[in-house]
Amino acid sequence: MGGKDATERLHDDAAGIARAIELLCAGHPVALPTETVYGLAARTDDAQAVAGIYRAKGRPDFNPLIVHVPDITAAKRLTTWDERAVRLAAQFWPGPLSLVLPTLPNSGIAPAITAGLNTVALRCPAHPVMRAVLGETGPLAAPSANRSGGVSPTTADHVLASLDGRIAAVVDGGPSGRGIESTILALREGGRWEILRPGPVTHGDIAGVLGMREDAMTEGTSGRGVEAPGQLASHYAPGKPVRLGAVQSEEDEFHIGFGDVPGDRSLSPSGDLAEAAARLYDCLHIAALAPETRIAVAPIPERGIGAAINDRLQRAAAPVV
Repeated sequence: MGGKDATERLHDDAAGIARAIELLCAGHPVALPTETVYGLAARTDDAQAVAGIYRAKGRPDFNPLIVHVPDITAAKRLTTWDERAVRLAAQFWPGPLSLVLPTLPNSGIAPAITAGLNTVALRCPAHPVMRAVLGETGPLAAPSANRSGGVSPTTADHVLASLDGRIAAVVDGGPSGRGIESTILALREGGRWEILRPGPVTHGDIAGVLGMREDAMTEGTSGRGVEAPGQLASHYAPGKPVRLGAVQSEEDEFHIGFGDVPGDRSLSPSGDLAEAAARLYDCLHIAALAPETRIAVAPIPERGIGAAINDRLQRAAAPVV
């Protein structure tokens, strides 16, 4: 796409969804709302369209993409499944869980999506707009709809602030309900499993379905390199230094609060971790635009979805290399 004002802003009605489908089928990447964050979508069987995702985001080609599918039937046309995957999908799909599974030889997935791996991360999203589009287009690759390494978008305004003029269109479906990206889970041999990226589906949720003892799995210790999105050390960066665990702000810091720590803007005054997750990226976007040159973030409990919030904050605070 060319020109600063080239990106169409579409309503989340029948006409807007039809226009998005038309653009996707013509090979143009389109930003779509999901219950986690907005995704920049392209058909998985269109190598040029997938290249357009990488080009618009400035994304490194070793970082694979998540594929969104309408249902388990579509997922089984792309990947090999075992009984654990079936049980997890039955429990959490549609929803914010991505499963890393072996790719079938005849999947038709563009090679750039897997970044040379023999696996791919699949998710069945719950958002009605994304589901309506998937029902017509079939599987779509869709990383977050923002420039690579930046703060993920949870509104159409966030998308346009980053990608206006670089993509064909964005469907405005309002704020994302969950606010952080899906949990990514790899199923290993010998009954083991590994969370590659924490998210709304927690460690305890997964252990409950798989019936495994907590010490029977590993988390983030495989040493296999980048297997899925969100594993780079520096990610979700707001463009300013970020200090974590800050009960009080220092000079020239925009303070993001939580619970009893009010801050300049709070993730959740009541200390609700689900609300904090939903507001995380919006608060980081606000802090990035604030006049202060640094950002401080209040302590976040590690329990439940707090682990996913802290994962994103630690990557946002990591130095860019």
